[in-house]
Amino acid sequence: MRVNGIPNVRTCIAPLKNDIKVEIQGKYANLPDAKFKENPVKTIDIDILVVGAGPAGMCASIEAANQGAKVLLVDENPCVGGQLIKQTHKFFGSKHEKAGTRGIQIAKDLENELKELEKKGEVTVLLDSTVIGYYEGKGKKYKFGVLKRYGYEGILHEIDCKSVIFAVGAMENMLLFPGNDLPGVYGAGAVQTLMNVYGVKPGDKVIMVGAGNVGLIVSYQLLQAGIQVDRVVEAVPIIGGYHVHAAKLRRCGVPIYTSYSIKEVYGDGKVEGAVVVKLDKNWQPVKGSEEKVDCDTICLAVGLTPSTRLLSQVGVEMEFVPEAGGFVALHNNSMQTTVKGVYVAGDSSGIEEASTAMIEGKIAGVSAALQLSYDKKAKTLKKQYIAELERLRDGPFGEKPRVAKNKIKKLLEKKHV
Repeated sequence: MRVNGIPNVRTCIAPLKNDIKVEIQGKYANLPDAKFKENPVKTIDIDILVVGAGPAGMCASIEAANQGAKVLLVDENPCVGGQLIKQTHKFFGSKHEKAGTRGIQIAKDLENELKELEKKGEVTVLLDSTVIGYYEGKGKKYKFGVLKRYGYEGILHEIDCKSVIFAVGAMENMLLFPGNDLPGVYGAGAVQTLMNVYGVKPGDKVIMVGAGNVGLIVSYQLLQAGIQVDRVVEAVPIIGGYHVHAAKLRRCGVPIYTSYSIKEVYGDGKVEGAVVVKLDKNWQPVKGSEEKVDCDTICLAVGLTPSTRLLSQVGVEMEFVPEAGGFVALHNNSMQTTVKGVYVAGDSSGIEEASTAMIEGKIAGVSAALQLSYDKKAKTLKKQYIAELERLRDGPFGEKPRVAKNKIKKLLEKKHV
């Protein structure tokens, strides 16, 4: 959108202020008519740049700094934590994966660790900042441009680093149907942000689309906020999320319809209802099964796509792996990509849970530090974290990521025999 005369502003993360002017813009944005202060370019020389301060990026930064590396952690949001700051539910797994702890508490714990490292000068955290591109560095260094925002003004930073860890997460998928651009159609992440971060109700009556863990968990959080969840619809014939989450919804009287989806959404300037339809085994609407449902909110929990644009720009080899969520960077068990010194962790390496993202971040952090000759038991820790990750993926719910990682491993071996 165009905000106060500045084009291409991501309004999903821009702060809302009094007297703000937000305008729809076309495909090609007009030049800014806002006035900018002339700020000099600042240069930062660092060992490791970590892009993304979600669970993977925070853990990567902590681990690398604990090995002795100097780390710069950059995130476009006003606070660290990523998806953790929205997650009010308790984690599963073992004590190593923070079982029994809520995501919001995990975010606070990791933030406190980062603050202690900041006091020692071992980590620098740059928030409200966007990595705008990769540029050729001198010698064995990488160079990135980072725009640090101050309101709607900014300072450009040049970052020279010896290694980089991309922990940039993923983007929510959307569905194509008539009316999907009406106000009241949200991604599940947006609904969590409104409720759990800002305390704002997205609506009063919701249809949830998607019965994976995200759809089931967010549906229960909607109920906790006093919002009616009319139903959950899922296109596939089975419930994809943990049955403990589905059971909680059913106990609250929320029906879950498998082999159902949204045909269209209708309303005058906003969502006023939706047409729900049954799907046959070929994913086609069953004629005569349409049902009109009054509602003011449609919440889409239909999966994520890894964010890979910066990885592509650096020159990392990418491949399409459906089980990983789309195109992903080929990487080894050290989380290093096909470009030496460039690592990936979390959802940008393949869609999984926050628990696995944290362990992947730890592996990437110690691996990057080790490559730069920082070693305070890094080799031992790396083996320990890899074993933890394998143990976490063991079992029926880890089958999809196991398949994804095995495919990535084979593709990597095939290309680099």
